[in-house]
Amino acid sequence: MPLRKYKPTTAGTRWRVGNAFAEITTDKPEKSLLASKKSTAGRNSQGRMVMRYMGGGHKKHYRIIDFKRDKKEVPATVKTIEYDPNRTAFIALLSYADGEKRYIIAPQGLEVGATVVSGDNVAPEVGNALLLKNMPLGTVIHNIELQPGKGGAMARSAGTYAQLNAKEDKYVVLKMPSGELRKVLATCIATVGIVSNSDHALQSMGKAGRNRWRGIRPRTRGVAMNPVDHPMGGGEGKSSGGHPRSRTGKYAKGEKTRSLTKDSNRLIIQRRDGKKLSGKAKK
Repeated sequence: MPLRKYKPTTAGTRWRVGNAFAEITTDKPEKSLLASKKSTAGRNSQGRMVMRYMGGGHKKHYRIIDFKRDKKEVPATVKTIEYDPNRTAFIALLSYADGEKRYIIAPQGLEVGATVVSGDNVAPEVGNALLLKNMPLGTVIHNIELQPGKGGAMARSAGTYAQLNAKEDKYVVLKMPSGELRKVLATCIATVGIVSNSDHALQSMGKAGRNRWRGIRPRTRGVAMNPVDHPMGGGEGKSSGGHPRSRTGKYAKGEKTRSLTKDSNRLIIQRRDGKKLSGKAKK
């Protein structure tokens, strides 16, 4: 994915590094696959603010994505590669042989005119979706199911992928984007390839106003608050206030947040920090 470095003709473009959108083929989405999306601005059903620093932003339509890939053995042609304002990856519009249209997360290298298919035992080619147990070892995949038939839940953001490392009875071992090694049921479906828009993280907004267009309001630092408002508030001058922590006192760095009694702990072979789980957790 090529990036575009802007000339410093204004203060806002001096530091801006944007997406060149070279892969995008159209700016008009498929109307039948759009849904309305109401902006909450961080308020709950009572109108009270429950999430800070949210509000404003451009109005968006939600694109209905096929995460399940349950239209099996029916070939589909890629009609367009499109931008989706609701996610970091690009999306691809598929036109099936029977006339139905669906959006999928576009993998890297998928082009207009290509043919993709979903099935239990189809060829492990880019854009195809099949059972994990029928993929060769070393295959890079995305949009991975955790429960058969529920739809892809893992490795869906820009540039991410997992790798199939081993097969064990009814499970396969995947190396996740975080580096974690975990087991997933071999009867789950995943899509072959790397998620598109891999250079997304290298973009630079250039000015604060572009975040306002995205619905993100300015964030107040905890150390700039009063002691009554934040554990890191108060003090003279620019005193940091000790260890970085949240407004409720939870440490921001180093503290484990995953439950020790979570059922899926038994499926994790190695954590993303490289530590292997104890035998008790694996059982």
